[in-house]
Amino acid sequence: MHILAGKYKGRKIRSSSTSDVRPCSSRVKKSIFDTLAARLDFDDMAVLDLFAGFGSLGFEALSRGAGSLTFVDQHVDSLKALKATAQQLGVESRVKIVNADASAFLSRSKECYDLVFCDPPYSWPDYDALIEEIAGGALLGEEGYLLIEHRAHLEFKHSPHYSFHKDYGMTRVTFFQS
Repeated sequence: MHILAGKYKGRKIRSSSTSDVRPCSSRVKKSIFDTLAARLDFDDMAVLDLFAGFGSLGFEALSRGAGSLTFVDQHVDSLKALKATAQQLGVESRVKIVNADASAFLSRSKECYDLVFCDPPYSWPDYDALIEEIAGGALLGEEGYLLIEHRAHLEFKHSPHYSFHKDYGMTRVTFFQS
């Protein structure tokens, strides 16, 4: 995995051989960031990468100008890889790595983010509650975006926060706004 554009273009994102983490493919990541670049300016954004895995989406946002980045994950391999990549890029002062269950983090977080990447396990039991907790609460800033990667058969057009979605084979990324 590599960073596709921005200040750290071409730099490697650390990973491991664990099968517990499903990284975002380069094709999906490129499309997500092309879509976002047409809608927002990354400069000084506060970004949350929830279920961060190896941080591919978060580090890409940081490379494109985000001011701060919070990663949330609870897998040891992910946490080690996130720390190693942040050190390798020299961005430790702009990156916060939180070892926590995503639901627990959301229930106690008082931060406000401009952009939230959310890539839960495809077996996540309640996407609607997750969407409402993030987009319907104070976590997502005004005019902020929430992106959730999930199986393509799931639909969220019923959500009052739904904006649009893009399909990539068996994967769908749905965009929500506060």
